Amino acid sequence: MAKVTLKQFGNRQFGGAAGAYGNTTTLKFALQTGANGAALNADSTAAIAAGDVVDLGPLPEGMRLDDMSMLISTGMTATITGSLGFAYADGVDSTEVPQDAAYFGTGLNLATAARLRAAAAKALVTLPKPARLILTTAVAANAKASKIEVLVSGELQGAR
Repeated sequence: MAKVTLKQFGNRQFGGAAGAYGNTTTLKFALQTGANGAALNADSTAAIAAGDVVDLGPLPEGMRLDDMSMLISTGMTATITGSLGFAYADGVDSTEVPQDAAYFGTGLNLATAARLRAAAAKALVTLPKPARLILTTAVAANAKASKIEVLVSGELQGAR
């Protein structure tokens, strides 16, 4: 299992006011792969393999994770699935809100063009510290160009 970190800059979108504590927010993350199956604009040029963890980018401390929408405009190699969740940036778990590599869903079909929504019936969480959005692939290695965009929505409630 390898870890692939994407280099994304300027892809954040902050929305309007919500309640007394923060702002509604949508963060956009994009994963594109080249013809060899490797993530573009990443720290690795190897094709994404089954079991690889793709670090899509940062989730800020104090963000309540409300929902996720994934747009797969060009799917990965047939049969590839994935889990989408979060891991803490410092690598240290939290007893208050344990990191969860499948918070938004598992078994997500990454091979077929579609729009997917959060598929896990889990309680809302507010991140107690900075985290990373992670996609863990399964079943097969990617061997083709693909394009996947992920929107994570929630409310920025500030540091606790």
